[in-house]
Amino acid sequence: MLGKYHIKYFLGITMASMMTGNLMAQKPLVYPSTAKVDTIDHYFGKDIADPYRWLEDDNSEATKAWVIAQNKVTDAYLADIPYRDKIKARLSELLNFPRYSNPWRKGKYYYFFKNNGLQNQNVMYRQVGLDGTPEVYFDPNTLSADGTMALSGISFTKDGKYCVYSVAKSGSDWQEYFIMDAETKQLLPEKLEWIKFSGVAYKGHGFYYSRYDAPSEAQALSGKNEFHKLYYHKIGTPQSDDQLVFVDKDHPLRNVYGATTEDERFLVLNLSEGTSGAELYYKDLQNPSQSSFQLLVPGFKYDPSVVDNVGDHLLVYTNEDAPNYKLISIDTKNSAKAAWKTVIPEAKETLSGVQMSGGKLFANYMKDAISEVLQYDINGKLERKIDFPGVGTVSGFGGEKEDKTLFYTFTSYIAPATVYKYNVASGKSDIYHQPEVKFNPNDYESKIEFFHSKDGTRVPVFISYKKGIKKDGNNPLMLYGYGGFNISLTPAFSTSNLFFMEQGGIYVVVGLRGGGEYGEAWHQAGMLGKKQNVFDDFIGAAEYLIKEKYTNANKIAIRGGSNGGLLVGACMTQRPDLFKVAIPQVGVLDMLRYQKFTIGWAWKVEYGSSENEEQFNYLIKYSPLHNLKKGTKYPATLITTADHDDRVVPAHSFKFAAALQVANDGTNPVLIRIESKAGHGAGKPVSKVIEESADIWGFTMYNLGMTMK
Repeated sequence: MLGKYHIKYFLGITMASMMTGNLMAQKPLVYPSTAKVDTIDHYFGKDIADPYRWLEDDNSEATKAWVIAQNKVTDAYLADIPYRDKIKARLSELLNFPRYSNPWRKGKYYYFFKNNGLQNQNVMYRQVGLDGTPEVYFDPNTLSADGTMALSGISFTKDGKYCVYSVAKSGSDWQEYFIMDAETKQLLPEKLEWIKFSGVAYKGHGFYYSRYDAPSEAQALSGKNEFHKLYYHKIGTPQSDDQLVFVDKDHPLRNVYGATTEDERFLVLNLSEGTSGAELYYKDLQNPSQSSFQLLVPGFKYDPSVVDNVGDHLLVYTNEDAPNYKLISIDTKNSAKAAWKTVIPEAKETLSGVQMSGGKLFANYMKDAISEVLQYDINGKLERKIDFPGVGTVSGFGGEKEDKTLFYTFTSYIAPATVYKYNVASGKSDIYHQPEVKFNPNDYESKIEFFHSKDGTRVPVFISYKKGIKKDGNNPLMLYGYGGFNISLTPAFSTSNLFFMEQGGIYVVVGLRGGGEYGEAWHQAGMLGKKQNVFDDFIGAAEYLIKEKYTNANKIAIRGGSNGGLLVGACMTQRPDLFKVAIPQVGVLDMLRYQKFTIGWAWKVEYGSSENEEQFNYLIKYSPLHNLKKGTKYPATLITTADHDDRVVPAHSFKFAAALQVANDGTNPVLIRIESKAGHGAGKPVSKVIEESADIWGFTMYNLGMTMK
């Protein structure tokens, strides 16, 4: 079934507090010496030095030696934190409970994922009907001994005969596809390679998928991705026989994503030139006279995506003339805009997605980043608002048109995901699986407050903590944000964050501009030349929390990943006095050269590019790498990255770490943690997640003056 598609680049997690005048203060850090080169770039009459350019070559022996030397310093520092092992043990204990996904039906079977607690990868099970005995269907833990090979996707042909699954190695975006007989689990001989940013769109016993040409070994993890192509693979044949369906030879930096409607009648092409904006084409696969793709929605100003079809009509989710999104119906016999029909109109709240399951439409809205789901018939007639057990995030309601029972999960910052069974006809929900956790959720509280940013904009903050916290201005606090790419931060449970709350910390998430919490207008208010609004919002949140006596500047840690790593880098360089600890993770930190690596070019619609004079002039003002000032007292900083990150290449973190170690006045530590056999975050094994969390929390707690309870 079709769904909303964007190539979005994000990862995030959270951290918190520790101890200042003790063991570490007696051991001044000696950083590895980082060589400088005389590289100068010329931008519109300005000379910009890039002395650590050589660190962009992740294959050079010099870079490899630098990584080893930096990790040695970091490992020694972290090993000396007196309660690091206790943190790791408690994180393991909190995470060690069975966790379930939403089940889904295919034929006579129901499938679901489960993790017994500390398994590196979630295991896929199947059972006959809802009352059958579960059996292991696919165990990704058998793919590699260390858990660094992950199942990144799995689906079935319409008749359920074949199963296609994708595998990612060491967190890379590159995928390999494998095919097996769904009933017997017998693996077929073919393997599909060099797949990236793709789905599986079935047509009979075959499917459409997207790939690139094979790169050279040296360029596999850092080379620019160009000429995305759509192929059709017939099951039972080698990849070399695959049929090329679409490539845009005139636009090498355009991505193509193919999807078919549930009835496999329509093939839809979603073309994108970046992370915002798309153009849609379609082909009626049941109409022999339609030999070429027809334009459905011209681009690339808006973000349309096809949900499914009702006969000749395609249901399209879009923000065209509707910043908060709406659902429209387009007749393929007359696709002119004047003939479009509104099915679900734009509302005051943001419509974050629509799916068609059980013969109904399920519209997921966000009200201040909190889920509300409405059920409509396929013509857009409202049938009911679905009741949920509290304030939080709902996900699910996926299924096929004939399904009578669907599933969804409900979660919040203080409650782990509970799976519910939903009766489409009656609207009744019943608990299907409730996790048994090693803490009492009733001991914790989560609430939403609002503050006004620098320009007067009202911004939400979610504040979570253990009951009994005193607003005396002295609480350790972790401030987390993202603020970009139309990605919304909604309430989600994390045992890692709960650990921090358990230790007396306050965990805060800010709904920054640039995200999607309040629709496309909110997104656009934090992109391109308005990106500074995002940093002002984050800084404003810290100032608000201090004013409201939750904390003080010496007790605030900030954390974010990917675009959130940029957020942390920009805020710590603009207001180093406001934060005690900074954790930029897999961050975009060199805003002048990000577009030169892998898929970085796709972010130009979000950030702008140094190749454009107007955009260069605002990028240079906040690019973290270019705004470090020698002799400044920067927060205690732990930069994290990974050797297989081919989304935000590790060169960003390498160069920023080298420059920050030189610029910092030496009061606070500046360390970089470089994970091996890991990528941007997807598919990371549980063992590595726990190790990283223990290091981040240990560093944070130590430098915030906290002790282990």
